[in-house]
Amino acid sequence: MTRLTYRSLCFVGFAGCVAGLLFALVLQHGFGFEPCPMCIFQRVAMAFAGLGFLGGALVAPKAGGRNLWIGLAVLGAVAGAAIAGRHVWLQSLPPDQVPACGPTLDYLLGMLPVSEVVTLVLRGDGNCAKIDAAFLGVSLPGWTLIAFIGLSLYALLIPRLARRHSIFS
Repeated sequence: MTRLTYRSLCFVGFAGCVAGLLFALVLQHGFGFEPCPMCIFQRVAMAFAGLGFLGGALVAPKAGGRNLWIGLAVLGAVAGAAIAGRHVWLQSLPPDQVPACGPTLDYLLGMLPVSEVVTLVLRGDGNCAKIDAAFLGVSLPGWTLIAFIGLSLYALLIPRLARRHSIFS
């Protein structure tokens, strides 16, 4: 039986986050899809989850210390799922109920405090309600929501999987 250590399982989670971020960059730079502010926040959440997984892979702490790294990964993934869920909801609104398009994220960051920018971005606008692409009838934020839910569940399962398959990790 192959040993599934805590460290290797965390590395797989980190690799999944990196793959998600690389896919977003390919869509942006290779196919010309400009990310809306909510998309950018989802990328930040993916990077945060990835850092949690990376910390677990590099440090491989014992007992309670593992909960810290898994907790960070779960926190990033749950935050990302919440943002992606809000994004999917905005995209499901009828056209007459979609909020008006707002200024760019760069402009907001230059004019307002960060806390107000976060509040405005999470409210969403018409830029975020636009569906640029879909695969199998699911929009990109829908797939991102699925990915974040999967990462959350995977992170929560890591301690159990590592304990079941390895005496020492």
